[in-house]
Amino acid sequence: CFSPGFQVAPETKAVMKWLRSIPFVLSASLHGGELVVTYPYDYSRHPMEEKMFSPTPDEKMFKMLAKAYADAHPVISDRSELRCGGNFVKRGGIINGAEWYSFTGGMADFNYLHTNCFEVTVEVGCEKFPLEEELFTIWHENRDALLNYMEMVHRGIKGIVSDKFGNPIKNARISVRGIQHDVTTGN
Repeated sequence: CFSPGFQVAPETKAVMKWLRSIPFVLSASLHGGELVVTYPYDYSRHPMEEKMFSPTPDEKMFKMLAKAYADAHPVISDRSELRCGGNFVKRGGIINGAEWYSFTGGMADFNYLHTNCFEVTVEVGCEKFPLEEELFTIWHENRDALLNYMEMVHRGIKGIVSDKFGNPIKNARISVRGIQHDVTTGN
């Protein structure tokens, strides 16, 4: 997930430890500078290639999660190509991160590879640093989309893995046929 020689900042190490200690299953990182929802992988399997589609084994699930956000966002779901983020209209307002641009060390890739958490990145607006008076509008444009996205936590398989006495089993590996990415049970 990180390049050789990459120095990990203390606060990054703390977040990594926190993510491994709590069994999160869904998260979103909010950014500014565009209007699109991206999903892993953000780092291309071919680091010399820019804009190269780099899907995870859970590509279908990530697309569904990203679409849940994009479809509930009033501007991202707008079909006008002339607006902010309009170059993503034909893709439904979503894109595989590495296909947009490849970078190493992202949270979405880390979460997918090292925890049970699926994370998308939401670019909430075309201004990288919006003015204070724009924040209220940005919040209202994203509120329902965030709620719709959070409801996706109820999708998929859930339950308790237990032994024959009904005791939960910690760190049990769960595999789904056809998806080469296992998850493990929490505490």
